Amino acid sequence: MFANATNQIIITSNLKHQRLEPIEKLVKSCIKGNSTAQEELYKMFASKMFGVCLLYTKDYDAAKDVLQEGFVKVFNKLDTFRFDGSFEGWVRRIMVNTALERYRKNYYLYATSDIDDYKEDLSYEDVTAQLSADDLLKLIYELSPQYQTVFKLYAIEGYSHKEIGDMLEISEGTSKSNLSRARKILQDKVKAFFDWEEDKLLANK
Repeated sequence: MFANATNQIIITSNLKHQRLEPIEKLVKSCIKGNSTAQEELYKMFASKMFGVCLLYTKDYDAAKDVLQEGFVKVFNKLDTFRFDGSFEGWVRRIMVNTALERYRKNYYLYATSDIDDYKEDLSYEDVTAQLSADDLLKLIYELSPQYQTVFKLYAIEGYSHKEIGDMLEISEGTSKSNLSRARKILQDKVKAFFDWEEDKLLANK
């Protein structure tokens, strides 16, 4: 996959092994309209899901709006969750899709290169392995909204290009080319970041 810094912000695989028994009881109470259970469920996931919303909006107020809208969908769709996977992952997907609905209203993604130019093995792993998650996120936020979104969905959420294409209503080729361009820009930014850090250290000697 990607480097250590990226892995720090990727949803961890142990979500698949999250204990479902307490969640199942809570969800069923929510479906029955138990307001106490609904409040408990909200408090259980609101903070973490706000971070997800903020990742895709980069704006506090917009993230709050996405969070509230997302939870409305969560509660409306609770009876569709089948308890055969991570409930937290299910909620997260709803939040991401809610954020993307807002995104699609404001941006249009276009192919930045021919599909034949795309290289799956284009990598910046050796460089980003030395970055903290915070530093990497700062660099990601410097990308254009189009590149940011494809990169986050692929590198952080783990979606395939087909899934990204369906979510953003673009072709797989456009997703791949935008990711390829985002990786190249990030690679250059990471190199510049370390060059700046090295110059700063030399200046302080």
